[in-house]
This record gives sequence, C-alpha cells and structure tokens, in this order.
Amino acid sequence: MKFGSVDHPEDIDFTLPKDHKDTLKILGEKQAKPTNIYVGCAKWNKADLKGFYPRGTKDELEYYSKQFNSIELNATFYRIFPPEQFSKWYDKTPDNFRFFPKLSQEISHWKRLNEESKPVVDKYLYSAINLKEKLGCLFLQMHSNFAPKDFDRVVEFAENWPKEIPLAVEFRHTDWYNDKAVAEDLYQLLEENNIANIIVDTAGRRDLMHMRLTNKRAFVRYVGANHKSDYSRLEDWVKRIKHWKDNGIEEIDFFVHQNIEKESPLLSAYFIKQLNAELNMDLKIPNEEHQTKLL
Repeated sequence: MKFGSVDHPEDIDFTLPKDHKDTLKILGEKQAKPTNIYVGCAKWNKADLKGFYPRGTKDELEYYSKQFNSIELNATFYRIFPPEQFSKWYDKTPDNFRFFPKLSQEISHWKRLNEESKPVVDKYLYSAINLKEKLGCLFLQMHSNFAPKDFDRVVEFAENWPKEIPLAVEFRHTDWYNDKAVAEDLYQLLEENNIANIIVDTAGRRDLMHMRLTNKRAFVRYVGANHKSDYSRLEDWVKRIKHWKDNGIEEIDFFVHQNIEKESPLLSAYFIKQLNAELNMDLKIPNEEHQTKLL
C-alpha cells in the first residue's frame, strides 16, 4: 500500500494517540468470553509476498490460509467476482479462516454511494455471501476526495446496509475527522448502525489516527514504512490492543501492509509473537520456521 508513504519515515512521530474520549464508553465492561483476533496481509499472491511460499507451493491461498487466520481481500475492489469464485475460496480454506473483502471501487470511487450504486451493492453481496461463516467483515474505503459535503449519501448507505452483514468504513478526506462537528455526526451514525470505524496507521497521514471505535470491533489497517520503526510501532499496537481487550472489545481485525509488500509476512509474524506473549494468546505464527531464520 503506497497510501501515506513518505521518503523519510525517521522524521515522523509514530506515537499512538490517546483513545478518543468515547471509545471506552463503546467498549463497556470486561467481557467473560475471549476476544477474537484476526491478523493477516492484504494479498496472498506470490508476486507480492516474495519469499513467503516454500518452493513448489501449488496453491497459494491454500498455503496462506494454513499460516494466517485471515486475509484483507483487496482483489474484490477491482472487480466483482462471481459467486462461484467466492465458493472456491471458501472450499480451499480451513474452518477458522476469515475473509475481509473490500467493496468494489464501482461503489466507492465511481458511483460514490449515489443511487446508482445500490444495484452494484446487491450484486456484490450476492457473490460475497458465498463465503458464508468465513465472511469476517466487509469494508468500504472511500476516495480521498470524497468529502463531508456528501454526508447525506453516507447516511443513506449506512441506514440501508443489511444489518446482518458486518461492515467497516474508511474515510480519507481530512475533514471527516478534523472537523469536530462532522466527526461527531459521523461517529453517531456509525454507532447507530453498528458499523466499525477503520483506523489507518500510515506515516504520511497521522490525521487519520482518530482512535474512535464505534462498536466492539477494531478494524486496523497498518502500513509499515520499510523502516526499523515498523517493529516498535507494532509493539505499541500490542499494548493498545491489550488495553482494549481488558475493557471488553469483542474483535480485533488487524491487517499489515508494507510499501514493499514482501515484508508483510515478516512483520505479521513479529506482531503475532508479541500478541501471544502479551495477551496470553495462542495464535499461529505464520511460516514460523522460515520467519525465525529471517528474524
């Protein structure tokens, strides 16, 4: 992911902001049941994840899904796959695996949530539901020039979204979060419709670190800078996730990107090791023997 990349990451203050004052109100009290934590990459193809697959790997998804418990499925942004393709992905993956598909750019970037996007949403969902229980949470990523002047479109989209299908949204125009009045209206809308508010952690857009959860799902898109600070940043995220877990969060969906994607599995392995140690989890460390050699 090139979004928010910078030439000199060593000049960036990567300190995680404090939680928004209303985040703990959303989480509530500590829950008895365990928190579900999903960690994955954005893609599974060999061209991007160079060095991750053992020589002779015949099916990349089949191997990937035995190393990770989830995938941020960006391929579905570029075209709407037929139902049969989603069924094939379902059949290739273990029972505990989850897909987090991005909604089509036709919905978010071309039609920009207008009336004409409704049949496209229906077509997309008709296919995506073939993931059945392996459908983790769909997510909508709006163009960076999609501004609050079109808030009415967001309202209609959120209120008409089928409530039985989990959804998370990502806004990139700075005014969604830096205009306080707009931000509060947005948070209220997402809360009322049980939609997660995506947090993007990338070097060049620290303004998107709103740290405002709108339901008990934290959906984080982490973008490393191919710099040594990537590891300390992940350590800070482990501490924040522990805090959320201690205060009742139900699910963490954390997806690791890199400007050079081949390092994503390495960062993910490090992150999962830290989660296991700090949160007393037992998440599988992807390709552990190979990653240990790389570390």
